[in-house]
Amino acid sequence: MACNSSTCNSSGCYKGYEEEEQPKPNTKAAVNGGNSCQNLCVKCKVNEPVCCGIGGENSRFCKDCFKNNLYGKFKQAVTYNAMITPPDKVLVAFSGGPSSRVVLQFVHEMQYKAQKNYDANKDKSLPVFGVGVAFIDESSTHSFTSQHIEKAIEDIRLIVSNLAPPSKELFVVPIESIFSSDGIDGKERLKELLDAVSDVTGKEDLLSHLRILLLQKIASENGYTRIVLGSCTSRIACHVISATVKGQGYSLSADIQYVDSRWEIPVVLPLHDCPAQELNTLCSLDGSLKIVELLNGPCSGINGLVSSFVKVLQEENPSRECTIVRTAGKLTPFHFNRVPEIHDCNVPSATCRHQKRYTLKPNGSLSSDSFCPICNSPLKKSNFPSSLRSHGSQQNPDLFASACSSCQFQILPKDPSLMEEFLSLLPQQMITKAKHGDQGNFSLLREQIQEFLFSDGENEI
Repeated sequence: MACNSSTCNSSGCYKGYEEEEQPKPNTKAAVNGGNSCQNLCVKCKVNEPVCCGIGGENSRFCKDCFKNNLYGKFKQAVTYNAMITPPDKVLVAFSGGPSSRVVLQFVHEMQYKAQKNYDANKDKSLPVFGVGVAFIDESSTHSFTSQHIEKAIEDIRLIVSNLAPPSKELFVVPIESIFSSDGIDGKERLKELLDAVSDVTGKEDLLSHLRILLLQKIASENGYTRIVLGSCTSRIACHVISATVKGQGYSLSADIQYVDSRWEIPVVLPLHDCPAQELNTLCSLDGSLKIVELLNGPCSGINGLVSSFVKVLQEENPSRECTIVRTAGKLTPFHFNRVPEIHDCNVPSATCRHQKRYTLKPNGSLSSDSFCPICNSPLKKSNFPSSLRSHGSQQNPDLFASACSSCQFQILPKDPSLMEEFLSLLPQQMITKAKHGDQGNFSLLREQIQEFLFSDGENEI
């Protein structure tokens, strides 16, 4: 949380982002000191505190200061990691829960302020980024009544339409539409695919992989340049432990950074430093932050066990989730854990200067030669025993050999004779990746050596 010390230089302090919105301290109350100050917000020293952050009694905030502190964390993550630039079109993944509701609100407020600055600025050099909202309807994988689903979708439409201008386009897309390009019944194919996975944890993970693939499809088809997820500190902490248990240690650092550009459309996590407890508190305090209680049941298998374990840790010590994420953050990131630089003569120079100022250069970042065709995790091929590489069927030996160990043992069928049928059930994106493997990495290689290449109009010396 933010502190009150004028000499604090901690990277976790968000004082600087809040000052312009904070009321002036009540100097009279401060002079009286003693008990009067103990009953006031530790930030503004004016209003009575209504909630505590994860710091307990030493972090008693009024409603406005509490929201400003959370917004400060969000804004610092966005700015320091160049997550959103003026020419971007941002697609916010909205599930209806507290985390996605807060990230949608904060992105909206950031866009609203950018629009006000644009209207007030005569030079008009920095355009206002666009915002869209995507809701993935997973009702086909759960047993919900049609009335329940229709009510939830209607509430989501109302939430998005009630946001102040600029307007935001809403995409309500069923999860089975990831198969729509094949011209078959998507629901039936999705059911067959999930039924082919015997492991409970594998089913949940595969559904999560399909979700991000569908978000990529929506963003790509509609011209969006960023995908914003509401993954918060608590969600990332659970992923750190569950990924470790599943044997995903090599790829773990790729999933927990602020930016993930291994996808065609970069994915960003602006709530990286915000615990779920604080996001839930904000939604309960702010009546305008309506959430939609739906469609996502509790996790089971490894994911459910880890979630329960982290919850117990958090109850014993409110800073445990932050500690887990900070510890995992010491892992070396990959080269794609930053936003790619803009090389476009049509982009305003002010935008390029803005990105150059904030884009972080990787120091000693890891590179990856290949990615898992199922979950897109970076792979270190030297770690795979040769016996695993020959596990696949004679007709299609590539899928098992090119997958990560977690997908091999939790998602892919154990019987090699079933591999061909399983492959036929996958979305086309996964099938293409399994067949062509590392060919998709040439674009990354080209980006890395771009400055050494000749353009079409240049002659070699």
